[in-house]
Amino acid sequence: MKPVLALVGRPNVGKSTLFNRLTKGRDAIVADFAGLTRDRHYGDGRLGEHEFIVVDTGGFEPTAESGIYKEMAKQTRQAVAEADAVLFIVDVRAGITGQDHDIARYLRTVGKKVLVVANKAEGMLEGIQLAEFYELGMGEPMAVSAAHGQGIRGLLTVALEGFVFDEPDQAALDDPDRPIRLAVAGRPNVGKSTLINTWLGEERLVAFDLPGTTRDAISVPFERNGQKFELIDTAGLRRKGKVFEAIEKFSVVKTLQAIADANVVLLLLDATQGVTDQDAHIAGYILDSGRAVVLAVNKWDAVDSYQREMLQRSIEQRLAFLKFAPVLHISAIKRQGLGPVWKEIADAWASATKKLPTPVLTRVLLEAVQFQQPKRAGAFRPKLRYAHQGGQNPPVIVIHGNSLDHVTDAYKRFLEGRFRSHFKLSGTPMRIEMRSSRNPFAEKDS
Repeated sequence: MKPVLALVGRPNVGKSTLFNRLTKGRDAIVADFAGLTRDRHYGDGRLGEHEFIVVDTGGFEPTAESGIYKEMAKQTRQAVAEADAVLFIVDVRAGITGQDHDIARYLRTVGKKVLVVANKAEGMLEGIQLAEFYELGMGEPMAVSAAHGQGIRGLLTVALEGFVFDEPDQAALDDPDRPIRLAVAGRPNVGKSTLINTWLGEERLVAFDLPGTTRDAISVPFERNGQKFELIDTAGLRRKGKVFEAIEKFSVVKTLQAIADANVVLLLLDATQGVTDQDAHIAGYILDSGRAVVLAVNKWDAVDSYQREMLQRSIEQRLAFLKFAPVLHISAIKRQGLGPVWKEIADAWASATKKLPTPVLTRVLLEAVQFQQPKRAGAFRPKLRYAHQGGQNPPVIVIHGNSLDHVTDAYKRFLEGRFRSHFKLSGTPMRIEMRSSRNPFAEKDS
């Protein structure tokens, strides 16, 4: 599981700036609720090979008893409950305040690892400026500048110290008898638990017509036609602005972790509601995590032909970035269309872990270049020489040549299409990396 870091502090101390710094501006955000100042905000971060989840919160007033500040305090307390470590952000330029003392008093009672982070410390003498923050009684403050990136790596090293990270097991990846970890993800009340109960043939999971029934990610062993699976029923992600009870949102981190730990994700959509913003956020997180994905539209039997046509258009437009993923139409409660789902899941995992020989990759690359050359960059045209596979799950194809920094994203998508077509890859994202040779002189296009 990825460790979770929660950013806590009073308003205007730079929590959101630090959040953007830790996540490097990536849009891997699923729980995008009603604004940073009110609800929790989730994103992915990385330190070297180690990944973690960051939770941003609104300004924390522990003593608030009414209004929006009480709701913000409730969300912050829940973020602390979800976290493995808390980064308590203070403003070194403004100095310590009574509200900082209130927050420190609360954090001392939660039994979590807490680091005092003195933000906006660029250009200051640390020994003098940080002295007053020792009176918070929470250890040595760490000076950083979220805006300038100073001290961030040292902060993360200390924050993540002691956590055991799951290392990739190549032997397990090559084991044909390993179970496929399948996460069933989607918004609340789309039928995730009902689908798994239908597969299992028993009421193994609580299924009820109430969004948010599932509170945690539940793993269930399953075998079909000799293939072993681990079914992960992720807790439903709330629609933004819908519910503000803390228990209703406790499942978000578990859902993100379940997606990150899965081999394949079955993204369940509701045919009666279409593709919503939350569906797009979940899909974006799955893509950013590099997971193989299959789309299943549940409750297909409950819509007419016009609604089906509109839904197809909505998927093509709003989930265009998942065009490599197969789309199936099912009814979990009526057991309709479930057979093809398993075939697509197996194909997606096989595609994600497929070994692509270098000679074949290079031949496909050269054939693609012969069919359509990349655009010139000034007087020069990028020269693509050969390709090899740089990783699996998802497949990473590394292309070598000259002046490859000028290869456009559109041309990379063209190459991706050629590779997908040749190797028959379905349901898995693909990453194209360009590596220019050391020769500083590109060959001039004739």
